[in-house]
Amino acid sequence: METTAPMTTTRHTYRVIVRGTWDGLTAESRAKLLAEADDHGLAQLRFTAEGSLAYDTPLRSFTYRYVIVSDAADGVEMAAALAEDKAETALKEAGLGYRELRSTATDMDTMKINRKKR
Repeated sequence: METTAPMTTTRHTYRVIVRGTWDGLTAESRAKLLAEADDHGLAQLRFTAEGSLAYDTPLRSFTYRYVIVSDAADGVEMAAALAEDKAETALKEAGLGYRELRSTATDMDTMKINRKKR
């Protein structure tokens, strides 16, 4: 009887930044975003699985930061697509209009760290 070892896939951790532009915000959504602006500044921006949102008070643009764990074989393109999907879902659930989502992803498992020599 022949047994086969279970296939294991290598998982990598990606840090993804999703950027976009606000579009078609209602007066109510603008007021809500402005009221919560202090909670969404650069100082609060972190890479998290749920996503961390930051935006400017003129309400022109926004940034989400995500940690995405996925199969290494799928690469940064898939990590970026997953993060954009998460951002779209969060924006739609909050009833916020947006356009021009674009993202950049970094594979933290292959990133080289240069340490300074003393």
